Amino acid sequence: MAEGLRKRYGDVTAVDGVSLEVARGEFYGILGPNGAGKTTTMEMLEGLRRPDEGSARLLGEPSWPRDPRLLRRIGVQLQASAFFEKLTAREQIRTFGALYGVPPEAADAMLAKVGLTEKAGVRDDQLSGGQAQRLSIACALVHDPELVFLDEPTTGLDPQARRNLWDLLRTINAEGRTVVLTTHYMDEAQQLCDRVAVMDHGKVLRVGAPAALIEELGVESLEDVFLALTGREYRE
Repeated sequence: MAEGLRKRYGDVTAVDGVSLEVARGEFYGILGPNGAGKTTTMEMLEGLRRPDEGSARLLGEPSWPRDPRLLRRIGVQLQASAFFEKLTAREQIRTFGALYGVPPEAADAMLAKVGLTEKAGVRDDQLSGGQAQRLSIACALVHDPELVFLDEPTTGLDPQARRNLWDLLRTINAEGRTVVLTTHYMDEAQQLCDRVAVMDHGKVLRVGAPAALIEELGVESLEDVFLALTGREYRE
């Protein structure tokens, strides 16, 4: 999926030689503290940002330069939700759907799938944090993509809202979609991901199933995995 990705901003190397391979149908996590390079890596994978070095392929096709045919096969939920101004939840998802030729009825069905039917007439700026994240994910899924990218979807949510969103993410993956998730929450990675790539300072330190990494390093948690790999405690 990605080989030798690098991205520099002046003297700062945000991503330093990242290589990843994600299997079809996998729930794959890119895990690390804030500033580890997760979002920049994700943006290069998605084709939103051009790598300085290296390459990425999605579903067998290059992610850069951007290909409209490929964009129809992937869904992207950005770290900061970007909705059209002054539209209700129903209007938002219908507008996103129309960009892909999705009929209004199918867009409404996706709104129901994420549990927002009762909020269909509510503007996005009046939704709770968890509801807004559900709407953002629904917009990323409205055209039924094969591969879904989710950039820290539960950041800022209270514990119950996070767990509710986990259930939705499990459903998305169980339906056969490949999911690539960035997160700085260790418990989230351990609960959701088949495998994780542990990142720090722009580099991938180790890749594996959470339980396998814990066993391999003889520790008790993913926080301890990070400590064993970096020599310092994990801080979200």
